[in-house]
Amino acid sequence: MRRVNLWSSPRNVSTALMYAFAQRADTQVVDEPLYAAYLARFPELDHPGRAAILRSQPTLAETVIDRMRSGPCERAVVVFKQMTHHLTGLSDWSFALEMANVLLIRDPRAIIASYSRVIPEPTLQDVGIGLQYELFGFLHKRGALQAVLDARELLLDPPGVLRQLCSRLGIPFEESMLSWAPGPRPEDGVWAGHWYHRVHGSSGFAPYEERKIELDEQQEALAAKCNPLYKTLQQYALRASR
Repeated sequence: MRRVNLWSSPRNVSTALMYAFAQRADTQVVDEPLYAAYLARFPELDHPGRAAILRSQPTLAETVIDRMRSGPCERAVVVFKQMTHHLTGLSDWSFALEMANVLLIRDPRAIIASYSRVIPEPTLQDVGIGLQYELFGFLHKRGALQAVLDARELLLDPPGVLRQLCSRLGIPFEESMLSWAPGPRPEDGVWAGHWYHRVHGSSGFAPYEERKIELDEQQEALAAKCNPLYKTLQQYALRASR
């Protein structure tokens, strides 16, 4: 069985990518398995639907990690859509070395603009780029990082970038990954109603378009902290062929 972690910053086409993998006949997807455990470690975090999230998943990270490592799966591949910031407060990342790992990155200004519409005044922890940078170093050094995806490159050329990604993961690309039926999916976490409105209205990857992003002073300061880390990761990203 092939177990894959998609480590994403928030507001980063990660749900669309999860839906793409869900179209494969050989793949099962799991939506943010570490979310409840993350919230349980940080009781001060006021996330939308917090109580429902804590009820919906195990709140001990060790329990979740054991299931990810060796839990049953009905198909040959299981893909865990992960938010990198859900690793905050976890000192042992060795479980990731037993799996394939992909980092999904995005321009910090775009992340911050989108995230702040749901959670005002996001922090460096919220946007996850600092931890993505640390995770990159941890995985890359140990030969456990299969690919880095930049959301821009993915949206510029979904079939081309997905073909490269599947090759890195050692699985065949399937055209079915390029489209899905609009609306919620059974794999969605209970938080979907707060975050997934746009992807629920989609039937595939939306074409990339440049947008004017306006941030306030505090948000610009956060973006300035994140940008050098993002630029470093961007150098390793798969490239669109068109």
